[in-house]
Amino acid sequence: MTAQTFQPLKIFNTLTRKKDVFVPIAPPYVGMYVCGPTVYNNVHLGNIRTFLSFDILFRYLTHIGYKVRYVRNITDVGHLVGDGDEGEDKIGKMAKLQKLEPMEIVQRYTNDFHEVTAVFNLLSPSIEPTATGHLIEQIEAVEALIEKGVAYESNGSVYFDINKYQAGGNEYGKLSGRIIEDLLNETRDLDGQAEKRNPLDFALWKKASPEHIMQWESPWGKGFPGWHLECTCMSAKYLGKQFDIHGGGMDLKFPHHECEIAQGKSLTGEEPVRYWMHTNMLTVNGQKMSKSLGNSFLPAELFSGNHELLEQAYSPMTVRFFMLQSQYRSTLDFSNDALKAAQKGYKKLANGLRLAKMLTYTHEDGVNADDAKKADIEKSIDGFYNAMNDDLNTAVAFANLFNMLKYINMLNTGQLKSVALGEAVFTSLKEKFVIFFEDVLGLKEELAEGHAILDGMLKLYREFKLSQNYEKVDEIRSYFKNQGLVIRDTKTRIDWAYEE
Repeated sequence: MTAQTFQPLKIFNTLTRKKDVFVPIAPPYVGMYVCGPTVYNNVHLGNIRTFLSFDILFRYLTHIGYKVRYVRNITDVGHLVGDGDEGEDKIGKMAKLQKLEPMEIVQRYTNDFHEVTAVFNLLSPSIEPTATGHLIEQIEAVEALIEKGVAYESNGSVYFDINKYQAGGNEYGKLSGRIIEDLLNETRDLDGQAEKRNPLDFALWKKASPEHIMQWESPWGKGFPGWHLECTCMSAKYLGKQFDIHGGGMDLKFPHHECEIAQGKSLTGEEPVRYWMHTNMLTVNGQKMSKSLGNSFLPAELFSGNHELLEQAYSPMTVRFFMLQSQYRSTLDFSNDALKAAQKGYKKLANGLRLAKMLTYTHEDGVNADDAKKADIEKSIDGFYNAMNDDLNTAVAFANLFNMLKYINMLNTGQLKSVALGEAVFTSLKEKFVIFFEDVLGLKEELAEGHAILDGMLKLYREFKLSQNYEKVDEIRSYFKNQGLVIRDTKTRIDWAYEE
């Protein structure tokens, strides 16, 4: 399958505010940078939705033939409370609260992030750089920006000069749609503003107060890098002065990504990114998800059901399926009803996956070709690709996958003969269903017990049934039910399936 087989892949570009046909700078290579977590606390579901969305993009681009270098950073310094230029470092603050070294905090929550992403079956990025691992590059970038006249030192800190940037024919605010005059009116008086020539100027390097834990030597004294500069330096080092895709949550559009554009263009004279992509937020029963409202969930709480707003536990693949039922730019609302529906949908597809892997093509005489069903299957396969090519519309992609599932179930029950589809369509249905489910959408089977154990239990079930030991038969049925499984005992076959 190649990228040109169906309608071209289109991506909603935040910069142009429309769906643009995706044309990489140097095909078949694609450079993609996604702002990773600030590792000062447990990863939350809003983070997961963002990283899941770009996991899908990474998977899909790879599936249609691109060679993707996916860079997702770890922010381990410089991200201040409130996301601005003043206040404590988020990691330093947590280190003080827990009486630990800052790098212990970094390691603990980096480990948590990796564990959670693995549970959700997110692929690892190609490169995962850390901000503290690239301090030399950041200091060099600050020096270059000062030399170019768009940055200035003030009292041991260095700031980006918005007025000089604007005077060079640039437009600060074009990504987020912000207007300079409105931003100036919104700016509050904050400590440290007197150091700036313009209240909108942002920090490239901050002078560290004596109590600031994380600080390094620099040409301007002891300090630490600005949050925005970190991503500019890491993306440029591994993807070049201009690359294809930059992603993150919509909350990063301003000021983080706006500042990245200003820094990148000032350093190289070129737009740093071709396609800017942003994911939408999570809500819970129609309300914004937040700790203060008590309606935010940690992944572990979802998996255990241990939260006052949850009626039951939900598995990682149920949550992954749920998140993908909504296109990444849409608001996604968590509710028990929606999660229960997702659980049923996921199990139906997981059952279909098992069946698809077991189906074999059988030649039979006297069976007519069913051209209508063949055409519908091919339409669903094309429909899946066209949905993904339409700005990763996973909701529509799932609709096509469920239509493919209908034919897999018909083949399994004998309602539809494989020969009626012809070997080419049968093979395409079987293989594409598995590829779409596992490789593109990144779903997988979830089993409390392995297949071998279950197959062994079914062997005992058959033996007890033949010997009319119905007490043991019921015990085995009960065992399967406790695992969230059912035994399907038909005239032609005894098998197990996920309880839908």
